[in-house]
This record gives sequence, C-alpha cells and structure tokens, in this order.
Amino acid sequence: MSIGQLLNVETSGVWKGGLKTSIAIRNFEPFIVDEPKSLGGTDEGANPVEFVLAGLSSCTSIMIAIIAKEQKFTYEAAEFKNAGEIDLQGLMGVEGVSPHFQSVNFDVIVKTNESEARLQELKTAVEKRCPVMNLLLDAGVPVTSNWIKA
Repeated sequence: MSIGQLLNVETSGVWKGGLKTSIAIRNFEPFIVDEPKSLGGTDEGANPVEFVLAGLSSCTSIMIAIIAKEQKFTYEAAEFKNAGEIDLQGLMGVEGVSPHFQSVNFDVIVKTNESEARLQELKTAVEKRCPVMNLLLDAGVPVTSNWIKA
C-alpha cells in the first residue's frame, strides 16, 4: 500500500494562565482557546471541543466543494449545525468514562435543485473522505448526520 503525498500540519501554543492558551497557526493572528466560566475558565475564547465541532463543519464544507465539483453536483449554499455531548466525569478522571464526545449530531443543509439520490451520493463521498468526520468515527464517536435539502 502506498502512502502517497503527506501534508504536514503544525500549530503552536503558549499557556496564558488559568485555562487559557494562545494558539498560533501558520501566519494567522494568534487566538485564545479557553473554557466557559462554568468550567473554571474566563470565557475569552471557544474551548477545544467547540473547535473540533467547528472543524467538522468547515472540513465538511471544504469536502462538499471539492467533491461537488468532481460529481458535477450543483448547489447554491450549505449550512452546518452540530452539537456534541461530553460526559464531564471523563474529564474529571472517572474510570471507564471516555473524556471525548459521547455523541455528535450534525445537520448539513444544502440549497440545491439536485435529487435526494444525488444528495445522498454527495453525503456518502464527503463522509468517506472528510478527515475530521473520520477522526470522530475512528474514535468510536457515534455521529448522526442529517443531510437536508433547503
């Protein structure tokens, strides 16, 4: 089995006290990752698992654009809504409780004149090739994805 082309992805971070970390990616302005006040943070930025869900939305959006072009699938817009459940006992070290998502619900709303069958073909290809979706699935996270025509 050949590996093909590998893409190196790098980030860096600096702890800023409490639960805050400044993250730098490529040449973009650094941003703060924090926790809400209810979890002991200062709520100065999204938390890491919120960024995972944001990554799922943006990765799916990118894969839709790439695969729609390959499939000659036309669409005018795409929207994403997701929610994940985490059992805080896992974060607190309770034995046998996973600290990652227990489940994720993911809605993809596509404005298109394509048929339902074509939308399902797009969904299947996108979910097979989306790195963030596969990261969640390979970790055993149940992901319920609902692709809806707008």
